[in-house]
Amino acid sequence: MKITKLTTYRLPPRWMFLKIETDEGIVGWGEPVIEGKAKSVEAAVHELGEYIIGQDPARINDIWQTLYRGSFYRGGPILMSAISGIDQALWDIKGKALGVPVYQLLGGLVRDKIKAYSWVGGDRPADVIDGIKKLMAGGFDTFKLNGCEEMGIIDNARKVDAAIAVVAEIRAKFGNTIEFGLDFHGRVDAPMAKILIKELEPYRPLFIEEPVLAEQAEYYPRLAAQTHLPIAAGERMYSRFDFKRVLADGGLAIVQPDLSHAGGITECFKIAAMAEAYDVALAPHCPLGPIALASCLHLDFVARNAVLQEQSMGIHYNQGAELLDYVVNKEDFNMVDGYFSPLMKPGLGVEINEEKVIACSKNPPDWHNPVWRYSDGAVAEW
Repeated sequence: MKITKLTTYRLPPRWMFLKIETDEGIVGWGEPVIEGKAKSVEAAVHELGEYIIGQDPARINDIWQTLYRGSFYRGGPILMSAISGIDQALWDIKGKALGVPVYQLLGGLVRDKIKAYSWVGGDRPADVIDGIKKLMAGGFDTFKLNGCEEMGIIDNARKVDAAIAVVAEIRAKFGNTIEFGLDFHGRVDAPMAKILIKELEPYRPLFIEEPVLAEQAEYYPRLAAQTHLPIAAGERMYSRFDFKRVLADGGLAIVQPDLSHAGGITECFKIAAMAEAYDVALAPHCPLGPIALASCLHLDFVARNAVLQEQSMGIHYNQGAELLDYVVNKEDFNMVDGYFSPLMKPGLGVEINEEKVIACSKNPPDWHNPVWRYSDGAVAEW
């Protein structure tokens, strides 16, 4: 079997799909994208595609190493996201060629179901109570919300009180009938992260995500030493080499690699195993589309340390399309009591409505995240 063609489709709301064709008619789908930089990743996919046209798609490891090591400069969000989507599509082809789901090729199931969580609220957390009630009616009992709005390096008590008030309201309303994580989104610097984490402890959030940016990863063990709350991070780490240093330094209780950013299934399988060796849990980052989610699920079902799976149904970014809008076999993604079951079809197990993909790719949105500024005019982290 030989690879014959790569086609990319930028789609609403902010996704990009990749179709890899072969001379035997077997097609694989991947989801290579960086939110807000889809055009850059698209260019990288086609540049890397020159290495693999005419190659045997079954040689996934060799292709991965060629794409990663074949040029002098490597790594980073754009190149690794391009590799991720190609890798996902190659696993899809291999599974379809052999007639088995990808998790069977990775050693088989280690669990029968995986807990999913749902986003609630938007970029600026406000009234999340109604949102939680609606999601609970749909079977969810685990959530994530943004933990604060923009936060200065040193900020005032009003900002801290506003962030704590949201969490206090949730606990007052729902008690311990639900669990929720708080995503600081890299908006907080170390001085304020110390204060916020201390104030949040009585409300026992499930985890604190990205309390500081990955660039300040040296603070993860320092922050962890002052709290009993689990600290999570990893969506802005792009290879096992990024995770290697963080795991060795300690501090993280949960790693969150994104299978569309961190080298795909091939690389994240290794990251998960590294995390397990450090007794660190796995909760893949996935505010993206169905191919990215399917890839995550295959990893969740073979990694013993997987504990939670993010998914984007109803997320505030989904303007113009929802998670399963491009999927034919929607029923395979049904959740029971907030849990996903293994996908049973060969390959990644997601059947793409190609006709709809082509139609919706004709005039795709060019999504970019907003640029936030502090009251003094300086650029803030979004």
